[in-house]
Amino acid sequence: MITHTEAIIFRTVDYQESSKIVTMFTREHGKIALMVRGAKKPKSKFSGLIEVGNILDVVYYHKSSRSVQILSEASYAVKNDQLRVNFEKMATMTSAIELISQLLHDDEVNKPLFDFSKKMLTWLNTADIHPPVMFPYLQIRLAALTGIGLQLDVNQTEEETNYFNLESGLITTESISSHSYKLTQTQYDYIRIALQARSSKLFEMPFDTGELGSLIDHLDRYLKYHVEGLRDRKSDAIFEQILQE
Repeated sequence: MITHTEAIIFRTVDYQESSKIVTMFTREHGKIALMVRGAKKPKSKFSGLIEVGNILDVVYYHKSSRSVQILSEASYAVKNDQLRVNFEKMATMTSAIELISQLLHDDEVNKPLFDFSKKMLTWLNTADIHPPVMFPYLQIRLAALTGIGLQLDVNQTEEETNYFNLESGLITTESISSHSYKLTQTQYDYIRIALQARSSKLFEMPFDTGELGSLIDHLDRYLKYHVEGLRDRKSDAIFEQILQE
């Protein structure tokens, strides 16, 4: 079946002298592998397109019995130039894509997750913020899109001490399990706004040193607690450097 769809490049691997095998998140067939013949040749029609994070319009022949599909055509669906030239945006994008990829099974179709991923990458490309500050928002939204969303205790107030309970995903005024983390006021406010308002004020939060990294770590632990097989991200070696800035 000839398929025309949008796709986000997750990973590329050199294959033989001139080709690449590319893992893409497609809107129609989920996460699949495609052979891109001649991609490494200087005059290839795919030159510059086959890069991690690129959002493409692609055409391929899909055969369900085949583990690697064949890419025949590709062009930019969205050209996110800043993700290639801005080091902080590139590092944030790379860690984000690795997390999204780990949350998806091969051939798993998830159009809401695809649409969110596309919107997130496009926004990151143009946003005038410190890029890592969007990462906890990504984690919170991914949790919701995979069915393990966080919840606020309806009875709590903003001024109370708050805890993030890993077993239940509840944000409460009491530590209700052995897997609970006390949140700073800024961390709590960030989660509250991400869940309730989704306002751009989220990315103006005045995190103290270590607070943002700690929140990302809490959310990573939550995802790992509920998603079997979730691993530490290899790309975080670079991402963690910009978290300290």
